[in-house]
Amino acid sequence: MYDYMKTIIPRERILFQEPMKQHTTFRVGGEAECFITIQQEEELVKLIPYLNQIEQDYFILGNGSNLLVGDKGYRGIVFKFDGPMEEIRVEGTRITAKAGALLSRVAVTAKENGLTGLEFAAGIPGSIGGGVVMNAGAYDGEMEQVVEAVRVIDREGQITTLDHDTMEFGYRTSIIKNRPYIVLEVVLQLAAGDPEQISAKIEELSELRRSKQPLEYASAGSTFKRPEGHYAGKLIMDAGMRGYRIGGAQVSDKHCGFIINTGKATAADIREVIEEVQERVKERFHVALEPEVVYLGDF
Repeated sequence: MYDYMKTIIPRERILFQEPMKQHTTFRVGGEAECFITIQQEEELVKLIPYLNQIEQDYFILGNGSNLLVGDKGYRGIVFKFDGPMEEIRVEGTRITAKAGALLSRVAVTAKENGLTGLEFAAGIPGSIGGGVVMNAGAYDGEMEQVVEAVRVIDREGQITTLDHDTMEFGYRTSIIKNRPYIVLEVVLQLAAGDPEQISAKIEELSELRRSKQPLEYASAGSTFKRPEGHYAGKLIMDAGMRGYRIGGAQVSDKHCGFIINTGKATAADIREVIEEVQERVKERFHVALEPEVVYLGDF
């Protein structure tokens, strides 16, 4: 298998036993058996059908901002976009971004070009590919509001374009969460705006984040999806879980919707806190909290 991959990917972009704590915002996780950086769409066109044919496990990594990798690592291949797969282009009021581009960078590019509509994303730590998959959002903004089209590759290596309606956006979901598609590129339709107002809005939202979120600690952002009719953070606080800790993992004192790595947490610590929070909230309020965090590998 690796001999075949080396005919497509230069050897320097194929790493073995790569520590995943270096690639997640939780800063925890064991080693990936194989870690490959992808710089061209054609590389995936050749690799994906082959890996599916031989039934080899693989995972597409964005910025690792909603990912918890087990302490025992992942026995598969992790792909991460790099270089040309992070490019951003602006044409009029449209922005076309490759899947590896950080959402924050795309938002800044929009600001620099006097384009409004993406201010909400300036503080989201994920990639635009991952952001589209989960319909990322904050402060009344969601990707659904600005996405015009998404180019994807399927299991057979075929590239197709999904328009806005085909994406089936919902709260923290899209068609891609339920289909074996990989995002390659995203087209955003924004609107012309006043650069000073755009900058002011971004700064206003940044200040809100700094004042309300534990940004000084490693975390995956909001740990849980918002349950219908409730706020996860308030439920967790009212269940008496503020500051609850196992090992180095803790429910944030600043915002109970965040589970943080205080410095020496293991992935198992974080998962145990998540599960204990779910159990306590379910027991007290009969509400099932669903994690936004994706589990990968062996714990």
